[in-house]
Amino acid sequence: MEFNDATLRDVEADANFDGGMSKGIANTFRKRMQQIRSALDERDFYALKSLRFEKLEGKRQHQRSMRLNDQWRLIIEITGEAPKKRILVISVEDYH
Repeated sequence: MEFNDATLRDVEADANFDGGMSKGIANTFRKRMQQIRSALDERDFYALKSLRFEKLEGKRQHQRSMRLNDQWRLIIEITGEAPKKRILVISVEDYH
């Protein structure tokens, strides 16, 4: 797992640090990170319908989004080939 943003890495590592996010979003972000780390591959994300895991379009077609709540999404990139796929955590974005 790699992070495009050091702040997100710190939010995951420190339960008392929210990185400017609301406490609820920071907690949900940490939960999603646990799900990502425990997944065998991206099929596990598609199987959890509540994540609304989907490919982005246009210039961002190489990225995917994962729901944090109705408003916020976790943006990731999946690189490499199985069994050595890697996840790059890009950002947490407001979709509204």
